[in-house]
Amino acid sequence: MTSLAPFEIHRAASVAEASALMADLGDDAVLYAGGTELLLLMKLGFAAYGHLVDVKPIDELAGIEALDGSLRIGACVTHRQIERSTVVASGWPHLVRMERAVANIRVRCTGTLGGNLAFADPHSDPLTFLLAADAGVVLGLGDARRRMPLTSFVLGPYTTALAPGELLVAIEVPAMHPGAGMAHLRFAFHERPAVTVTCFVEITDQAIRVARIAVGSVGVAGVRAAEAEAMLAGLDIRVLDPAVLAAAGRAAADASEPMADSNGSADYKHHLVTVLVGRAVHAAIADAQRPGSMAA
Repeated sequence: MTSLAPFEIHRAASVAEASALMADLGDDAVLYAGGTELLLLMKLGFAAYGHLVDVKPIDELAGIEALDGSLRIGACVTHRQIERSTVVASGWPHLVRMERAVANIRVRCTGTLGGNLAFADPHSDPLTFLLAADAGVVLGLGDARRRMPLTSFVLGPYTTALAPGELLVAIEVPAMHPGAGMAHLRFAFHERPAVTVTCFVEITDQAIRVARIAVGSVGVAGVRAAEAEAMLAGLDIRVLDPAVLAAAGRAAADASEPMADSNGSADYKHHLVTVLVGRAVHAAIADAQRPGSMAA
């Protein structure tokens, strides 16, 4: 590991100021919040920037609020703040449980949710979870704001839909309604997950009305498994067919396009996804039926 090359830090007080700084400084500048990923890359010599634009002072990128039934999380809110938030715990306890498994306490106290998503690391618990939660993002460039679903935001490994000078301002998570349940499962050899699977279901009259399945950490990016979701829609939860669950698991594994790496072969990861999808579906259904849960 090499030492950090010299760089200058610029602190922005607004989204417009941050956008202007990025325009003035050009390709030698990068936005900076928690820095848990960025500074590691710079220490390893994989990235070099002469200017870091610190966006933590921007009020619009801070705070956690429940607004009109949805949860708004500022992009600079840390994983630890989400984990300890009473607002999140009261309406989105599944998000709290997921955040508790992110990396380690040092990373959770420093790293931000917005930074995690904007960095677009393929090995990410939050991305997989929020894809299944049907979350969206708010982006800002100068005084302009636009919204898009998270499924359209992450385009590939370390690649997002952010335009030059644009900031990730906030993450919006829909409310959990009665009859809904979620389960986030992960398989890890180290801190970074090797496989992440999240399942969301809405149950009406003992049948799955809506199913969302997201898979991450095995391919180049987290994905929603549309074919697997279609297989689950309409299933009677009292007589779940193991063959259908296995087929949905295989479809989700296919959609995730596993790649071989130090965590295992593509075939091994394909098998893990298949197994975890079946388990996640059962766990999400159980969560939706649990007395006293937010989904019950």
